[in-house]
Amino acid sequence: MMAFVAATAVIGVLAVKFVKKSSKRYIVAGKSLPLFFVGTMLVSEAVDGNASLGNVALSYQFGFWAGAAIPLGLAVCLVLTGLFFGRTFNRMNMITLADFYFRRYGNTAEIMSGTIMSVSFIVLVAGNLAASGYILSVVLSIPLIFAMLISTAVVLLYTYFGGLFSCAYTDIFHIYIAVVGFWLGFIYFIGPWSPIPGGLDTIIANAPPGFMDMSGLFDLKAGALVNWAGILSLGLGDIVALDFMERVFSASGGRTAQKSCYLAAGLTMLILIPTTMIGIVGYTLEPNIADPFTLYPIVAIKHVPEVIGILMLVSTISCGMSTANGGTLAIASVISRNILQRNIFARFKARALNDRQLLIATRVLVIPMFFTAFALGALIPRPGIYLILAFDIVFAGCLVPLVMGTYWKKSTSQAAIASIAVGSVLRMIFYFTISTASPESPLFAYLGLDTFIPPIVSFVVFVTVSLATYKRSPSKHDVIYLIPSEEDVVTGADVSKWVNPIDIRKVSSRK
Repeated sequence: MMAFVAATAVIGVLAVKFVKKSSKRYIVAGKSLPLFFVGTMLVSEAVDGNASLGNVALSYQFGFWAGAAIPLGLAVCLVLTGLFFGRTFNRMNMITLADFYFRRYGNTAEIMSGTIMSVSFIVLVAGNLAASGYILSVVLSIPLIFAMLISTAVVLLYTYFGGLFSCAYTDIFHIYIAVVGFWLGFIYFIGPWSPIPGGLDTIIANAPPGFMDMSGLFDLKAGALVNWAGILSLGLGDIVALDFMERVFSASGGRTAQKSCYLAAGLTMLILIPTTMIGIVGYTLEPNIADPFTLYPIVAIKHVPEVIGILMLVSTISCGMSTANGGTLAIASVISRNILQRNIFARFKARALNDRQLLIATRVLVIPMFFTAFALGALIPRPGIYLILAFDIVFAGCLVPLVMGTYWKKSTSQAAIASIAVGSVLRMIFYFTISTASPESPLFAYLGLDTFIPPIVSFVVFVTVSLATYKRSPSKHDVIYLIPSEEDVVTGADVSKWVNPIDIRKVSSRK
């Protein structure tokens, strides 16, 4: 286990040679990665510790569809991104997702969206560090906090040096090992060599009533509302994911980005059944487990052959570190690029950060971001729940301006600011009233609506304000079709100051 983790760290650190002192290569791999690399990286969120431990724990506690909501939601997101956003966003030549809000809506929307997305991803990274810690703590028989320190130190090391390249060159091994490990583990339990007499029939019979039927999707009393909320939170909210779009930006072209999303969606659906069923198997193997979040590593250590257990554990912990790598890099990039470079140095120093300075700033900021996520994960270690919560945050306020800004010409900066503010504040109010309500509270019955309502209200606010302001606000919809030069991208220049950007509408008309 530790040898594999160490090898991951070495590969990640060696990826520094591909960075070549370029901030764009550090953050989005210089937009140079082929289909196989990008498609593989996009699967990491479905395979990492946050998703795997969370899936198993949720299916053990609440039924098959509670766990399956995670890979299902992520697969939906990948398909939607491939259909509607992958080619466009890759073509726009952006470094961070907050760049879109800047180009389309201006500095205020950029700062608001960047801040919210950064908070969201601190939550996501916290879940992955906690998940990696859970696995290491069970394997090494050490306290969770020390296990988390080990995983944090390793991923911090190779993130600092290799950036997104370190993610690309480690995921290319981890993802496929994980897929094989998940399926071998599941087949072991249901095959003729199963240690469980009766195999699959016994596993299903031992599950609580309703855990294996469709009630989890159609019966409110069986948690259908919460499960659909999770699916939609991931399926739509993940579109506004910093590290997710970072990978889309890293593709060598628009078609590559689009095809990568479809490849990743297929791989994500491939692991839905085996990972979710491990939670159901838990009722036969570990019916009295104290902490459901330890079920996955316990099954891998105690109940499957050693080789299969190793495949299940090393790939999951490494993919968790990979997501922590991409997530923390994305947070640091937004702060250095969209806050420091464009809104502090450019305004108060009269000169933006250059390429080398942006690279240094991003690397330095990686360090405090990691330890902020570590502190949250150590304080409240809840893998899986953190994954859904992270995208719930951006689903509430940031999704509507992104979608409408891409496809509706009348979208205005005033509408973006209003919808981000209203959706996010409303989600925060619901968090403290509905999301955290005890089962005895009457508000507990509305669990799930806390996810659905904020983006709907955000949409209504966006459309209303846009219709009221678009006639006196200059449209910036043309930025969707403009490709800036490399220098303008790196310096974060205002759209009005771009030098000879390429207008794809004119290029297409010539053809």
